[in-house]
Amino acid sequence: MEVKVHPDAKESGILLALFPVVLLILLLILNVVFFGDDATGGANQMALLIAAAAAAIVGVSLNVPLKHMIDSVVYSIASALSAILILLMIGALAGTWLISGVIPAMIYYGLKILNPTIFLFASVIVCAVVSLATGSSWGTVATVGIALLGIGRAMGMHDGIIAGAIISGAYFGDKISPMSDTTNLAPAMAGTDLFTHIRYMLWTTIPSISITLIIFLVVGFFRTNDVSPENMETLGQSINDKFNINLLLFIAPALVIWMIIKKYNAITALLAGAILGGILAVIFQPVIIREVAGLEGGYGQQSYVAVMTAMSTTVSLSSDNAAAAELLGAGGMEGMLNTIWLIICAMCFGGVMEGVGLLDRITRPLVAKAKTTGALVSTTAASCIFVNVTASDQYLAIVVPGRMYADTYRKRGLAPQNLSRTLEDSGTVTSVLIPWNTCGATQAGVLGVATFTYLPFCFFNIISPFMTIFYGYLGIKIAKLKEGLISNVTSSKV
Repeated sequence: MEVKVHPDAKESGILLALFPVVLLILLLILNVVFFGDDATGGANQMALLIAAAAAAIVGVSLNVPLKHMIDSVVYSIASALSAILILLMIGALAGTWLISGVIPAMIYYGLKILNPTIFLFASVIVCAVVSLATGSSWGTVATVGIALLGIGRAMGMHDGIIAGAIISGAYFGDKISPMSDTTNLAPAMAGTDLFTHIRYMLWTTIPSISITLIIFLVVGFFRTNDVSPENMETLGQSINDKFNINLLLFIAPALVIWMIIKKYNAITALLAGAILGGILAVIFQPVIIREVAGLEGGYGQQSYVAVMTAMSTTVSLSSDNAAAAELLGAGGMEGMLNTIWLIICAMCFGGVMEGVGLLDRITRPLVAKAKTTGALVSTTAASCIFVNVTASDQYLAIVVPGRMYADTYRKRGLAPQNLSRTLEDSGTVTSVLIPWNTCGATQAGVLGVATFTYLPFCFFNIISPFMTIFYGYLGIKIAKLKEGLISNVTSSKV
């Protein structure tokens, strides 16, 4: 099912179509000024709902039935249900991986293996490899990403730059992995095949990730280490004293990564990882089980209560080491509810905007003004980012511009892989930079780092759209359609 613009709807003027977007931007700016990092605690959600109401009022003035707009909102929210369930599973997994010692073990061994100088550089590579193997940026951030954040904090690094390195690597792998949903969606929308799309995308992606790695390597060499090796050793020892640290705990992340590689549904893989984390906690961490359960009784009862608590609600473990105590906490499913609230409100706004036809009205004039190849690529990139901002969904940021520009690229003699590359370079990677987008809200919720805190350090995500625009204007690797194909496309439109 797909909700389209109502057949009786009148076309909006451009200023009227922009009104809900401008209102949303103004409200979000006020939220940042007055609420700061707490804006996602409710203020941004209300801003999205108010902007959705404004879009609905515009829709009524354009003769769009209220039922049609509600249907569009319902469809929009339904399309995000998979993301919502994944978020809940990530919360459960984080809770059981904490009490089982999986995440503490990753931090413990990471402190011994990773040098602070190359930590950020190594974090990008680790996340890139895992994401490339699994095709999932979300799964990468929720597993190794959480552990790397803990290691970086223990080294005295700023949350934003650690998260930036994690997200840069995760989205690089997601972007070029043949198992990634967006990597399959972009060529399908543009009209090319998967491996042509990946090969062509490497021309912009490799330079973008190379620049990103150089930046993080330079930052690592020139930053001052705020934590002495002695303090890091003390932190590691505190974790080791608190938990039964052993290599068998890595069975849980190995299972999740294997299941994702084997193309099991992400929800299934994360749930399996969460349940296995609970089993490992019962086997290896009896002291932690008793602490979390907080009740007298048999070990079976304590185990059940502790595992269910860790999966569902906030768990905070005690430690004599202040740095360790700060790391030993997880929010469970409860910790994801605020993010889910934000996603639902964002889907309400995006659903009304699409159902009324305002997104199409705003972006359509851009096609006519893009006269050169560079301008067309720039317009496509801008449209992807615009849809990420307004529709709050990564997939729509690929699907909507993909549908809009496919014929234009063909008519101008440009091969479809030019379009599919631009969709990925701009739609996939920028979604995580928007606080109310499903990706931005998710990664901020999973890592516990506000989107605007990590945004300046997501160098790969920032560089990628500029790289594809740069190639467009200079005519680098701009594939042309064969003459026969251009003639067929033209004649089919007559």
